[in-house]
Amino acid sequence: MQEMYRARRGSAFDALDHVRDGDMIIVPTGVGEPPTLLHALSDECRSFTDVQVAQILAMRKFGYFAPESRPHVRHAALFFGGASRTGGQAGWCDFIPNYFSEIPTLIERGQMPADVVFSLASPMSASGHFALSLGTDYTMAAVAKARAVVLEVNPHVPFTHGQCHVHISQVTALVESEDPIMEVGLPRIGPVQEAIGRLVAEHIEDGSTLQIGYGGIPDAVVMQLTDKRDLGIHTEMIGDCILTLVESGAVTNRRKTLMPGKMVATFALGSRRLYDFMHHNPMLEMHPSNYTNDPYIAGQNDKLVSINASLQVDLLGQCGSESIGHLPYSGTGGQVDFVRAANRSRGGKSFIVLPSTAKDGTVSRIVPTLSSGTHATTSKNDVNYVVTEWGVAQLRGKSAKQRARELIAIAHPDFRPWLREEADRMCVF
Repeated sequence: MQEMYRARRGSAFDALDHVRDGDMIIVPTGVGEPPTLLHALSDECRSFTDVQVAQILAMRKFGYFAPESRPHVRHAALFFGGASRTGGQAGWCDFIPNYFSEIPTLIERGQMPADVVFSLASPMSASGHFALSLGTDYTMAAVAKARAVVLEVNPHVPFTHGQCHVHISQVTALVESEDPIMEVGLPRIGPVQEAIGRLVAEHIEDGSTLQIGYGGIPDAVVMQLTDKRDLGIHTEMIGDCILTLVESGAVTNRRKTLMPGKMVATFALGSRRLYDFMHHNPMLEMHPSNYTNDPYIAGQNDKLVSINASLQVDLLGQCGSESIGHLPYSGTGGQVDFVRAANRSRGGKSFIVLPSTAKDGTVSRIVPTLSSGTHATTSKNDVNYVVTEWGVAQLRGKSAKQRARELIAIAHPDFRPWLREEADRMCVF
């Protein structure tokens, strides 16, 4: 094994020899991105033509995140974040619409190219395996499909259990680095987030299995759950908020009906403490997103609770969670996957959470219709609970008129007369 390792080891610039013009490079979610490799690609980007880097959430603004780099190397966003949002809104970053659960299938079927994989990885085990523990997601599907698999091996990357292992025989080239793994702090939680968190927490029973998205409101929910009992975790992202629940004793996974005793996730985003917790932890398994996010699979967890944020909800319950008008802001991610999974689950509940207003209270987030050009995320047929700081609206099984009344009741009081007038005008009140 060690001889194979040494034969594949080289510099980041050597690894670029495996990239050809026109290639699609697949990079894992978030902190699973390999910075040494992507900095080298940025430095040499003018040596390439029409190379794309596909990733669901870029964390660093590498050199190729620039309009002048577009003819050479350009980002293809599967989800926009702070590093890629400017390019997406200006048009020099590409965008590939998707459900997170289906990205591996897009790769397997050749609907989305996967010519090269660049990924951060743990050190090699005695059996010759590396763990893609920080971003298992769609990267495992790309490893099986790619012409070249290039790993950036870092001793700070945890070795985890699950379907996240790549054997040395599958690896084309290796680069070594020792930089600390990027740490991502918890979002700010204010009084509005706390109020929403309390309302959601009241609906979560002992023995529930949780999917928790990233953001101030989902984290505020978690902070209200530390006195719950026998919670389970089946989620896309594992972060420090989940670690808080484990340490409080609230998460035991004992009452899960799918993989009891195990937490399941597909990527990690948090602190060094989280990454240390993940290392060789038999309580945790990292799996690709076509396992974690598949509504049929995730819905096999009884009492599955999904908590995800939105930017706007209209009076039918349609959720615009990923754009501001026509301007992209984030992406679909796993929101729809887990809303549908919770709907399938026996005793499941899905929560769409949002503050009632934006722009210092001048704009209502509960609206008559989604703003022109808004990318619709969760449909009216899927949405279940919608929660603002003013209350909880339960929409499934309700008529259009009932939905409008429920949603107006949880809008900010300053906007309720306007919403009633609009609902009357649209004949839905």
